[in-house]
Amino acid sequence: MNDARALSTAGLHRSVAEEPATSVLTGREVPVFDRELTADEEVLAALGYKPEFKREFSLWTTFCVSFAVLGLLPSFASTLYYGMGYAGTPGMVWGWLIAMVFIHYASAVLAPPGYGPLASWVTGWSNWLGQVTGAPSVDYALAAMVLAAASINNPDYTPQPWHVFLLTTLIMLSHACISSMPTKWIAQFNSVGSTLNIIALIIVIIMIPAGTNRVEQGYPRFTASSEVWGNIYDGTNFPAGVAILMSFVAVIWTMSGFDAPFHLSEECSNANIASPRAIVLTSATGGLFGWFLQLVVAYTVIDIPSVITSPIGQPWAAYLLQVMPQKTATAILALTIMCGYSMGQGCMVAASRVTYAYSRDGCFPGSSIWKRVNRHTQTPVNAVWFNTTIGICLTLLIFGGPVAIGAIFSIAALAAFVAFTIPIFIRVFFVGNRFRPGPWNLGRASIPIGALACGFVTLMVPILCLPSVTGSNLEPSLMNWTCLVYGAPMTGALIWWV
Repeated sequence: MNDARALSTAGLHRSVAEEPATSVLTGREVPVFDRELTADEEVLAALGYKPEFKREFSLWTTFCVSFAVLGLLPSFASTLYYGMGYAGTPGMVWGWLIAMVFIHYASAVLAPPGYGPLASWVTGWSNWLGQVTGAPSVDYALAAMVLAAASINNPDYTPQPWHVFLLTTLIMLSHACISSMPTKWIAQFNSVGSTLNIIALIIVIIMIPAGTNRVEQGYPRFTASSEVWGNIYDGTNFPAGVAILMSFVAVIWTMSGFDAPFHLSEECSNANIASPRAIVLTSATGGLFGWFLQLVVAYTVIDIPSVITSPIGQPWAAYLLQVMPQKTATAILALTIMCGYSMGQGCMVAASRVTYAYSRDGCFPGSSIWKRVNRHTQTPVNAVWFNTTIGICLTLLIFGGPVAIGAIFSIAALAAFVAFTIPIFIRVFFVGNRFRPGPWNLGRASIPIGALACGFVTLMVPILCLPSVTGSNLEPSLMNWTCLVYGAPMTGALIWWV
């Protein structure tokens, strides 16, 4: 920041007052560098930062990373236990439709005087927790799918927790290596991966209704609409309405990756326009195609309890075997695994950029180490491996059972929600005319949409912390550990602030 907060009267640089950003500099201060800055670099300097990265991400490649992080097919496969297991098919079709309406708004951070630093601190830590749990949760689900595929082809094999842990660790290490590469290589990898995600998603949406063997098993080709939309599965000890809200964790976790372009904005050309466009494109595409996939599965599933409690240990694989011939089910599972690998790598890239950005502001112990940019790759390699180490430690929850490791899905959703909502809440209820919008904004719709978003999150935060059982049925192994795993580090961050 000190590099940018120099005074100049030479008039060689554009005034920060003209930049579409809420600047840390006064109207009379301008950044001074030893070269002329591009338009993107001027905005970054107005925020008080020195340009560090090459801007080799375009709108398309930024969207590719974002869509890879979204990973609709592997995300759906990873969270089918919650979407289907809590409320059945109504939770899937209604849950996705309702929840995705509220997951399309993000705003810049601005707080009233006196509360800005604390609000930024809480927002930053919550966002980081959501990011750092992203890759481990995806890679754990990916490892479970790989081992489920092995179990399908070798019925005598039963995956053990240490098998899942070792494979998850191996996947995370490979993602760390890719994320340490130069920006151009990462962009190309994610472009291929995102293209694969889109193609595979369309193939699966077509293959399941076209290739289902429900008729051969004596069932109609599709389940009746009245049952799909209205027959709520009793998968929790809560009333039906609460169970449907609990099923929202699937769509919330899936759609939480739409903000990835924010974290790549320093590596994106024309970031003021390209980043928000990529966000809108990701959320719109993801919301639409995700709902199509929900409908396909909801109309073809035969026995929900068998899917949720299958000895295979992976609901998506169990569902495919239930409604498709084995070879076709294995082929779709293989496509899902390939897409999941791309998704995990996208999560690793996005999280490493968040860690780098926060380390640059001195938020972590050892920030001077994690903020370093590798001189050969021009990427934050130290931040990548810092996140990888934490992620591997988090996957030790595998040995606590499926409910314990499942908490990382709720944590990612909850942490992202809190991080998104704090700046939105401040923008809606405190800022007024002091907010300086960028060239891409919601205009007059900003305030009402922000208020709806705040109300939705206020409702969902406690819902995401509920266990699926209550009373005498509630045991430590069935407890929802989200409050502890999320609350403990957030409490520590608040104590550190004080």
